[in-house]
Amino acid sequence: MYKTILVPLDGSPRAEKILPYVEELARCMDSTLIVMQVLETHMSFSGMEVSQQEAAFEAYKQEFRAAEAYVAKIQEDFHAKGIHCQARVEHGSIVQTIVRVSRQANVDMIAMASHGRSGLARVFYGSVAVGVLHLADRPLMLIRSDGEA
Repeated sequence: MYKTILVPLDGSPRAEKILPYVEELARCMDSTLIVMQVLETHMSFSGMEVSQQEAAFEAYKQEFRAAEAYVAKIQEDFHAKGIHCQARVEHGSIVQTIVRVSRQANVDMIAMASHGRSGLARVFYGSVAVGVLHLADRPLMLIRSDGEA
């Protein structure tokens, strides 16, 4: 039923709370997991000196390499458990990228943890989970991960 599951992560322990759930699903259904981190860039080079542009680009490359290493480690952990897993790092708006990748990869489900914000905190900070819920055209599994540091 769920042959391919997209698992967006942000590098936080809260986001990783979804991993035991998708591990169990993958075992039961012989699913392939796609673990993904989205790098949201707000970089604008206008008005920057060349040296500042180079420094900003170098910082971004370091962030990208760290994200690649992060999802590769999770992929490796799943492979060691006999679970099919792909790792991806994408760029763009987090919500839009999750929805775009879910369609491009034709996943059967998106599985993610919600930070559990409510009220003004959700309005102020936004909610990736709510955004994906409103835009996704496929099943979405959400687990609440509040109460963690």
